[in-house]
Amino acid sequence: MLVKAVSAAPVALILGILIGDYLGPSPSHLFLFGVAIFGSLAGILFLSSPRDKSTSWPDAVSFLSLSVLLTIVFMGVSVEQRSLNGLENWSLQDAVTKRAEVTLWGSVVDDPHGSRWTTEARVRVDKARLNQSGAQPFAVNRIIAVRAEASAARRLVVLSAGDGVVLRGWLHPLAGYDRYLRWFHVAAVIVATDLVSASRPKSLLYLVANKSRDLVLDGTADLSSKPRALMAGFLLGDTRDIDPEVINEFRSSGLSHLLAVSGSNVAFVLVLVGPLVSRFPRPIRLGAIFLVLIIFGAMTRWEPSVLRACAMAACAVFAAYIGRPARGVRLLGIAVFLLLLADPFLLHSVGFLLSVGASLGICLLAPVIALWLRGPNWFRLAFATTAAAQIGVAPVLLVVFGSIPLVSIPANLLAVPLVGPLTVWGLASGVASGLINLPAPDLAGALQWPTEVLAEAILGIANLTSQIPIDLSLPAVIGGLVIGGLFALGRSALRALQRRMIRERELVLPSR
Repeated sequence: MLVKAVSAAPVALILGILIGDYLGPSPSHLFLFGVAIFGSLAGILFLSSPRDKSTSWPDAVSFLSLSVLLTIVFMGVSVEQRSLNGLENWSLQDAVTKRAEVTLWGSVVDDPHGSRWTTEARVRVDKARLNQSGAQPFAVNRIIAVRAEASAARRLVVLSAGDGVVLRGWLHPLAGYDRYLRWFHVAAVIVATDLVSASRPKSLLYLVANKSRDLVLDGTADLSSKPRALMAGFLLGDTRDIDPEVINEFRSSGLSHLLAVSGSNVAFVLVLVGPLVSRFPRPIRLGAIFLVLIIFGAMTRWEPSVLRACAMAACAVFAAYIGRPARGVRLLGIAVFLLLLADPFLLHSVGFLLSVGASLGICLLAPVIALWLRGPNWFRLAFATTAAAQIGVAPVLLVVFGSIPLVSIPANLLAVPLVGPLTVWGLASGVASGLINLPAPDLAGALQWPTEVLAEAILGIANLTSQIPIDLSLPAVIGGLVIGGLFALGRSALRALQRRMIRERELVLPSR
């Protein structure tokens, strides 16, 4: 029972986060006290458990399991409430309410997006100063959304994540559609009138990540515009240069997950790095793999799907290192638990929910579907994985977007076999082309020819399948479930009636 309680830890944490979201912002002292009380109780019960597992042990296990689950629920409530409270009570709250003019010092959190005329970004503010006589800078440590126009936009749009900035502008509270930004830990919006200065990242991690990112993107310079933008999305999750029409085609065909970096990208990176670290001692090899995961996460700007994939990969590598390899479902549960404990707002991220849903569907349903199918192994595995992933993401797609493209399974069956070679070759040849582009531009261009062909093929598949408008809407799913439930209920009732009639007939017939 204790093992089941530990396995239910992610569910208990999610329940606590939802309760904390309902209760709203608070320092959550009461629930932190509950964490201390029930956590201490769980520790005492665990340490006092009998070694011989006597008859009294089952009752102790029940109390221990209940204490562990209550501790985790209270943890979820407290981390959510405290996170919300941090957005409501901070040093610039009065200035935001008054829409004051300020000067901010900080660093860019993600790559700015927009145009030369209007640019948006998120900035982690280290300190701020009110633009009034005699005001002194003070510490802030919050994330603020930046909207820049005119000259400030032109200068901001060329920056990258990690770059330092000094901004001047007017603060505004989150209102209307902007309120969704709070799930990205954004506390306010600043309409920037001037980008006073910009500097390179102070963090060594972002210096290395940005250099590696530029190296990969420079290697795709010889591709035509659409494949080049697509490769930025495939390899790094950067969709800023992809044509909106192409994005709509991928969404309509159920291929939009290919534009987000996920577990397959992390797996391909580890496959490329594995031979390079295989001869090192195990502790060094473990540290090197963790370092690669951190750098890759910074390169892809820590998108929610990347966080899930990197956390799951780190758990798998560590489990293998200590000699206790775990199943995919358990690794997913551990990764989700740790990520939500560190950032409960991930529960409100559609990208995170889709990534977790697809992974859960693959772990639970892919083996079952593969057993049901007939045919060659490559087809059974490909179809089972695609169908399981689509089933896993279906609840999120239905609730958020209102429909599921039924063409997604054949579209994925056509596109996914090309994604592996494209990702591996695109990443390897991108780095190689970036290194030799200046001394040997012809060779760099030749290395990109397979990338061009594979990318154009996937673009063609998305364009073709997006023209088949077959969607399954939420009302249709609900109606189907109701009809299926009524049918199953009627069938069960009919069988029960038949069994009753048979028993009555046996009672009426005389024995011989």
